Amino acid sequence: MNVRRLTTILAFAVGLVLLGAAVPACADDVDDDGVDDAIDVCDNTPRGTTVDAEGRPLGDVDQDCDTDLDDFALFRQEFTAPIAPPGVVIDTVPVGNPGNANDTEGDGYGGVAYTYNIGKYEVTAGQYTAFLNAVAATDTYGLYNTNMWSNSYGCKIERAGSSPNYTYSVAPDWPDRPVSFVGWGDAARFANWLHNGQPTGAQDLGTTEDGSYYLNGAINKAALMAVVREPDATWVIPSEDEWYKAAHHYNDGVTGNYFDYSTNSDTIPSNDLIDPDPGNNATYYDGVWPDSAGFTTPYYRTEVGAHENSNSPYDTFDQDGNVSEWNEAAVAAVGSYRGLRGGSFYYYYGFLHAGNRYFAYPNHAYYFIGFRVAEVP
Repeated sequence: MNVRRLTTILAFAVGLVLLGAAVPACADDVDDDGVDDAIDVCDNTPRGTTVDAEGRPLGDVDQDCDTDLDDFALFRQEFTAPIAPPGVVIDTVPVGNPGNANDTEGDGYGGVAYTYNIGKYEVTAGQYTAFLNAVAATDTYGLYNTNMWSNSYGCKIERAGSSPNYTYSVAPDWPDRPVSFVGWGDAARFANWLHNGQPTGAQDLGTTEDGSYYLNGAINKAALMAVVREPDATWVIPSEDEWYKAAHHYNDGVTGNYFDYSTNSDTIPSNDLIDPDPGNNATYYDGVWPDSAGFTTPYYRTEVGAHENSNSPYDTFDQDGNVSEWNEAAVAAVGSYRGLRGGSFYYYYGFLHAGNRYFAYPNHAYYFIGFRVAEVP
């Protein structure tokens, strides 16, 4: 074992041993956490924590202002220096059974020849806020929509400052609710950002304009309709088949068996928010938004995964209800539209059904539309 790593592990161990040890009061300690303000880089460090020269707890490898089992695991994996805090984490679930048949009902969707991963949840307002703070200090291509904050159905992301120094924040109670007022092009740029490793900087070919999709400034309807998935794509907007399979397929091999609803059911879901969730529930409009459901004003949408026992056969959540979700389909037969699936908080249960296929202009952003992403081989 090298000396540097041994020293670091010893420091980590000493930090754990000394947690809770008494330390002298500091003359300059506004937050009263026992660490002098001159070096205190963490809010409310637990009193008695031994800190290093930067004011961080000893052994805080992941720089999240504590020393816990995550830090110890990093030491065991040979990390010998602090690493950057993690960026946006997309929870995914695998969608297997490659080569399954299409649904024999309706227009026949859902057949996918390969295994892929899809977002367990819709992209949230908190995740999209992190994206904006990374690439939208100038916001060349309008990734922020002012309706996100001002509209009564907005997802409560607020922008402050002026270009080229915009900053973004999301209101309390909103980070885990789905983002809305995002167009298809916004979703594609988010996928590119994930593909490129979540970089920080201007909206260019290295951040949002290339990666899984070659956009290069595409913002109007015709330009966005011409965009296709690149051969080396990793993070993507799901194709219509990828989306449909994850939502409705029985997950029973290469069959053509599909549920009518993404809640593991052929019965219309209820729109209740009950703890514990009895299953087969979704967030949609049923003539009223009952207060008892927990998603009336000012929210209308539930936190992603709130219906914890209403998952799809592949363990995704909210593919029915909450917000309608973009897919890659280019619906040219009826005009220049991109595909949508899954219903929303604003519409009746009919939009939840597997046979309901609808669409919108790719350069428009609406209060009832969001998206999830997929990871493809």
